[in-house]
Amino acid sequence: MRSSRSQPVSRRQFTRELLRASSAVLAAPAMVSRGFAAGGLVDGSRPGITHGVASGDVTADSAIIWSRTDRAARMVVEWSLNERFSDVRRVLGPVTGPEADFTAKALLTDLPAGQRIFYRVQFEDAAGGKSRSEAVAGRLLTAPREARDVFFAWSGDTCGQGYGIDASRGGMKTYAALRAAQPDFFVHSGDTIYADNPLAKTVALPDGSVWRNTVTDEKAKVAETLNEFRGNHRYNLLDDNVRAFNAEVPLFAQWDDHEVRNNWCPGQVLEDARYTERRTDVLAARAQQAFFDYWPIRPSPDGRIYRSISRGPLCELFFLDLRSHRAVNSANRQREQTPDAAFMGRAQLAWLMRALTESRATWKVICSDMPLSLLVGDTAATWEAFANGDNGLPLGRELEVADLLRHLKVNRVRNVIWLTADVHYAAAHHYDPARAGFTEFDPFWEFVSGPLHAGTFGPNAHDRTFGPETRWQSRTPGQPSSGPWTNQQFFGTVRIDAKTGAATVAHLNRDGEKLWSVELPPHPGA
Repeated sequence: MRSSRSQPVSRRQFTRELLRASSAVLAAPAMVSRGFAAGGLVDGSRPGITHGVASGDVTADSAIIWSRTDRAARMVVEWSLNERFSDVRRVLGPVTGPEADFTAKALLTDLPAGQRIFYRVQFEDAAGGKSRSEAVAGRLLTAPREARDVFFAWSGDTCGQGYGIDASRGGMKTYAALRAAQPDFFVHSGDTIYADNPLAKTVALPDGSVWRNTVTDEKAKVAETLNEFRGNHRYNLLDDNVRAFNAEVPLFAQWDDHEVRNNWCPGQVLEDARYTERRTDVLAARAQQAFFDYWPIRPSPDGRIYRSISRGPLCELFFLDLRSHRAVNSANRQREQTPDAAFMGRAQLAWLMRALTESRATWKVICSDMPLSLLVGDTAATWEAFANGDNGLPLGRELEVADLLRHLKVNRVRNVIWLTADVHYAAAHHYDPARAGFTEFDPFWEFVSGPLHAGTFGPNAHDRTFGPETRWQSRTPGQPSSGPWTNQQFFGTVRIDAKTGAATVAHLNRDGEKLWSVELPPHPGA
């Protein structure tokens, strides 16, 4: 996938790439009777919008607009610089149908930089009639071209450990707090769904109360078919808080393991009686199709998820994919970068080194779907993330990190911070070569957040290879696990001040209460 520095993609090319990525499947039944769906009014006499609208991958002059209808129909997007739509521009999107599960994306181009854009989506009858859906509106903020304040949020882990939508408890409440914070955009750091976590109708809670899930057919079992993976994404969009948030805040998404299955690796054959399709590569291909169908992410002919997006001179984001290019989980103690030690993989690592070196942004934000030094086990003898518990010189997957950190130091790439999720608690880690087994790097920070709406547990122990030190964490060792029935759900924010260049990182809980923050001054001369 091209970075935001590449030439813009034409609407024709965009549509062609989207359709190329699609595969024909038996679609879920369309909603054709009159009633209310998750996205608004559905009327059998005309197309309806079923799951709201969203924007994503927003740059200074372009944005992806997403929505879903209930039948074969053409997407139409209108946008304006004001809520009255007095200066409206109209963009014809693709005709969607069962091959895309009735989802559609339109690429808006030639947008003005640093401006609030108001948009509305409708679907027109694909048969050529004049029937058109009611409009559903959204808004987004394009990136500035000059130095302006930047404010964004990140987190991960939605609908995990058996906790779905309990309407009596307010649904997915962290999304309401995120919406109230009004960030310029939101980074979902992975585990956007839990395809391997079926929902029961009720869950007994430690306080004696009962969690009551809304349950759909696709969430009643592990996802195996393309429709079941898509159904997991549709499920999250049933939540009022999620849809309201999506309409107001642009989404920048990456994936991790639960979009497919816990701790999956390419090439695996599962030993899990819940699955009739046990080839992970088959499951992952279906899951990736569903991911591209349901997130406002720019499509790519080769299905690449890693990419960079500039948000002006103060901030550029670099999104990693630590799933698609890894070798199988192992003891992670290889002494050389052999294929069985791959994590980012050679092509992605080379891209990341080059893109970071070329970036002119004050702050370079690496959005990683897994943490750097926290010990995340798979089996008793294998590791799931970068770290391996050796605490000495880099081994296994740590060799990629060492190469990257050395490259940044040699090329004087400053002001790099890491954002991640995955471990279901929030933390702030400082890395320093004075504490490390490997010393060829400049000090930096990593910030962990999540879960958005899932079980809460941890904290994890550190591997000491890169000299991490925990400056703050949301949980203490031995603390009982919790979940979304409490306020122990977390998201983080980053605010970059245009005058000073300083980045302030904060951690907040489900109710939007600030728990901790730190101000990071930019490196002199960077």
